[in-house]
Amino acid sequence: MKKFFRTSILIAAATAMSLSCDKYVDIDPEYSLDADNYFKSPNDYERALTGAYDLMQTSYLDMWIGEIASDNSIAGGESVTDTEGLHQIDAMTHGGVNTELRSLFRWMYAGITRVNYIYEFKDNIDFDGKDRILAEAAFLRGYYYFELVKFFGDVPLIIDKRLSSSEISSQPRTPAADVYAQIEKDLIYAAQTLDWTTTVKGRMTKGAALSLLGKVYLYQNKFDEAATVLDQVINEGPYQLFGDFSTLFRLVNEGNSETVFDIQYVGVEGGGYGCFVCLEGFAAVGFDGIRGYEGPIYRDGNSYNLPTQDLVDEFENNDPRLAASILDIEAFKNSQPDPSKVKYVKGAGGHTGYYNNKYIKRADELGAPDDDLTSPLNHKVIRYADVLLMAAEAHNRKSSPNDVLARQYLNEVRDRVDMTPVNSSGAALTQAIYHERRVELAGEGVHFFDLVRTGRAAAEIQGFQTGKNEVFPLPQDEIDLAGAGWQQNPNY
Repeated sequence: MKKFFRTSILIAAATAMSLSCDKYVDIDPEYSLDADNYFKSPNDYERALTGAYDLMQTSYLDMWIGEIASDNSIAGGESVTDTEGLHQIDAMTHGGVNTELRSLFRWMYAGITRVNYIYEFKDNIDFDGKDRILAEAAFLRGYYYFELVKFFGDVPLIIDKRLSSSEISSQPRTPAADVYAQIEKDLIYAAQTLDWTTTVKGRMTKGAALSLLGKVYLYQNKFDEAATVLDQVINEGPYQLFGDFSTLFRLVNEGNSETVFDIQYVGVEGGGYGCFVCLEGFAAVGFDGIRGYEGPIYRDGNSYNLPTQDLVDEFENNDPRLAASILDIEAFKNSQPDPSKVKYVKGAGGHTGYYNNKYIKRADELGAPDDDLTSPLNHKVIRYADVLLMAAEAHNRKSSPNDVLARQYLNEVRDRVDMTPVNSSGAALTQAIYHERRVELAGEGVHFFDLVRTGRAAAEIQGFQTGKNEVFPLPQDEIDLAGAGWQQNPNY
């Protein structure tokens, strides 16, 4: 795929629809359909929408980077050359040649291409349910562009069309503010059109659109706007905190009352190490697992994304979320009736003694055939706890702060795990909310971006350079292949 910029952003739809290995958009007879004779029935739009959803299954990578780039975890793995790009990000030595960053760039644009294909032909026919399809597609485009802009800053903004080959070399990077404006437009449309609930598992809802919109506002310091839309989710939505944090991330409890936006995975189809975009299972789970493990409850994995002592120390005494979020392997071993029966291997890519207990391979939650790649666990992108904490921050930091409501939202999250209520105001309350976000959402891929957007990254992340590491470098191959004169991000 040496021409991936052309085959992920700008390609004709038939190629775009076949980028992944999923079985949901198979065309029969093969090779018989193209842009001129597709979108002739409602089913064509449904199949195209499924294809647009499909790129969300690559979400393990943005979650990993959101942890590893921060002070929450280290890259880990078999060696420092095992997924070398993650180790570069861990050390803040990454540049424009980085396999993981290029994969993320490519995958997000592949998803955008599939949405744009639907929108280019949105007026072919009319039918009941088309507004829902277009709204879900708009949500997906907003999500994919949000991933791109928060990682890379200014990126090419392409909507509602494919580009001809003659247009490729003139496609500029779009200012981040304009990309954010399009994200907001897409999410507002999705929220206005979609219902709070859906009968199809995994499809997006009004609550998902409003919650992501609130996060998008928060990332731009639009606190008044964030407070308004997040309050709507809290006051009108069907969500509540799940009662037992210790089992919140278990397979048996998926789709619970706290679920606002999750990405669906299944454990019945493997993929391959040569095609991670082909996976139908959540790869983060097996890779986060304990290397060479023998013993009860868990199964062996690859020891990636290992939590740090710094993260462990952030938890308050007696916070039950610590054990639920982070597995202390030695403490677990010593708690067993016969510790000698628990064995594991320390990876040469680094070892902290801790593992991500939210997304970790367990004996009773395995996929097949390769259970390192096919975990059926869903990726919880936005939980109701996140909504409450975003709303708390928005009310605390908006133009006319409402610390009473901010404390109420914050303490609702703390009360779920029987932690002492916070009574502070102003800047002290802001810090309490930052602390709560770190411990409540530990291991979920948001901490690096929280540090960057709040101006705390340089003080917290070793090697972080202000004026450089707020965004990641554009993949150099994409700069070269585009031929559009893109300038690399500053200081890379």
